[in-house]
Amino acid sequence: MGSSTRCSVIIVGAGVSGISAAKVLAENGVNDLVILEASDRIGGRIRKEDFGGLSVELGAGWIVGVGGKESNPVWELANKSSLRTCFSDYSNARYNIYDQSGKIIPSGLAAASYSKAVDSAIQRLRNQEAKLRGLSTITEPPSIPKTPIELAIDFILHDFEMPEAEPISTYTDFGEREFLVADERGYELLLYKLAEDFLLTSDGKIVDSRLKLNKVVRELHHSRNGVILTTEDGSIFEANYVILSVSVGVLQSDLISFRPPLPKWKTEAITKCDVIVYTKIFLKFPYKFWPCGPGTEFFIYAHERRGYYTFWQHMENAYPGSNILVVTLTNGESKRVEAQTDEETLKEAMGVLRDMFGPDVPDAIEILVPRWWNNRFQRGSYSNYSLLANQPDFADMKAPVGPIFFTGEHTSEKYSGYVHGAYLSGIDTANALLEEMKNEKEGDKESSLESQPFLLEPLLALTGSLTLTQNEAVNGLDKWDFARQQLFSGGKLVSHEAIK
Repeated sequence: MGSSTRCSVIIVGAGVSGISAAKVLAENGVNDLVILEASDRIGGRIRKEDFGGLSVELGAGWIVGVGGKESNPVWELANKSSLRTCFSDYSNARYNIYDQSGKIIPSGLAAASYSKAVDSAIQRLRNQEAKLRGLSTITEPPSIPKTPIELAIDFILHDFEMPEAEPISTYTDFGEREFLVADERGYELLLYKLAEDFLLTSDGKIVDSRLKLNKVVRELHHSRNGVILTTEDGSIFEANYVILSVSVGVLQSDLISFRPPLPKWKTEAITKCDVIVYTKIFLKFPYKFWPCGPGTEFFIYAHERRGYYTFWQHMENAYPGSNILVVTLTNGESKRVEAQTDEETLKEAMGVLRDMFGPDVPDAIEILVPRWWNNRFQRGSYSNYSLLANQPDFADMKAPVGPIFFTGEHTSEKYSGYVHGAYLSGIDTANALLEEMKNEKEGDKESSLESQPFLLEPLLALTGSLTLTQNEAVNGLDKWDFARQQLFSGGKLVSHEAIK
C-alpha cells in the first residue's frame, strides 16, 4: 500500500480547466488542494514538442475567436504573456484545391461545390429537427458528396471548420479571427503563467508539492463523506471533494473506476457525446517546393477517399524558412494512421504531395505523428456534440455527482471543443464548488449546534434569562429552540441537505 494524503479538494488533471479551477479555489482561500496529473507535464491537450528545430503544437494550436464585441479570455492571457501568434487567413483555402493530377480546380467549381455542401448541411439539419418533432419532411433529402472535390469540401466544412455544436457562439461572442500560436515557449506558457499565481515556482518550473505529476488515478470511491482516490502506484488521496478535469474520452474509457458506479443519467450523458480525433502530422523538408505567396498558406487535396490527407498548411508565415508542412487528419483516418508505422504514413503523405506538386518533390527528412486516440490519458482530441444537442444534455454532463464535480471543454454549452471553453468551464466549476462548500459549512454549523445540547447553558448565559411564553410552550418551542432563535434571528438558518 502506498502513501496516504488528506486534503480539502483534489483536482484530477492539470490541463486548462484543471489549472483555471485550482486558481479560482486558491484565490478564494482554498489552499488545501492537490492536483493529480497522470503525465509528466501540465497542459493536457495543449502540448508542444521540438521538431525540425522549432517548437510545434501537437494539440491545440490556435486562439479562435478574436476581434469581436467581447474579448476572448485566452486572447487576453496571450497578450498579457506576450505570446507570439500569427493570423490565419482561411478565406482562400477552398480555392486552392488540387486534384490527383496536380491541377488546381477552377475557383468557380470550387465555390459552387462549397455552396452545395453548405445547403446540404442545412437541409440535413432541418430534416433531423423535423424527425425529432415527429413531422414528415416534404423537402428533398440532402445531397451526398460523391466526387473527390465534393468529398474534400465536405471534409473541410464538417471536420475542420465546425468542431463544436454551436459554432456561431465563439464567433459571435469573441470574433471570427483566428491566430496560430507560433512561440518557442509554446501555448503551454499560458498554463504556467496561470499556475504561477498560486503554485510555488522556481526558474519557470513548478516546484509546489501540491502538484503531483505521474499520478494516474485508477479508482475513485465516493460517498456523502467525501472521496478516496487510488493511483496506479498505490498512493491514496482523500478529500471532501474532487474536480474531474479529464477529457470526455477518458470518462468513456475504463481508466477510472467509480465506486459506486456513476448514476445512469450521468453515464448516458457521457456516452452520448462524440469524441473527435484530430491529428496534425508534421513534415520537414530540405527545401520548400510549394507556393508561398499571399492566400496560399492553406491548400486542399481532393481524393476519392474522404479525409485522405485532405487539408494542408505550410508554416512559412509563422516560421519563415522552416520548410515544414502540416497535414490534418480526423477520426477514422486518424485512428488508421495511429495504428501504422510512421514510415508507412510518410510514404502515403509523400504520394499525395507528388500528386499535387509532381514527381520531383524531395523526400521529407523528418516526420512527427501525434497519437491522441491511443493516448490513454486523452482518448481523443475534443468533444463533439450533435447540432441538435439541447440544454439538458450539457446540464447532465456538467452536473456534479455527490462530491464529484466535472469540468473541461466538454462541459461548456457554448464553447465546447475550444481552449476558451476549457478555461471558462474550470472557472465555472470552481465557483460552483465554492458555493457548495459555503452551504456545507453553514449546514455543518447548524448541525453542530443541534447535536451538542451541552452548549445550552453557556448560550443561555450569553442571551440572558430565557422564559417561554404560554404561546411558545403550546407551540412546542423548548428552551433550545428559543435560544437558537435568539442567536440567529439576524440571519437565515440553512439546513444541511444530504448529498444523494
